[in-house]
Amino acid sequence: MQNTIKTRRKELGLSQEELARRCGVTRQTINAIENNKYDPTLALAFHLSRELQTPLEALFFPG
Repeated sequence: MQNTIKTRRKELGLSQEELARRCGVTRQTINAIENNKYDPTLALAFHLSRELQTPLEALFFPG
């Protein structure tokens, strides 16, 4: 699964550390998701969508 998290995070001026803190995960988790090395749980995906103010279907797409 591909995603646009890194692009959207940067548009909002958030660091990986800040996004991780807001979502209750580690910076390494955000890094792994951004680099398509880890698919988040559904709960985390919804949390990322909310924090990045972007619909879930705009953040994730088949790769």
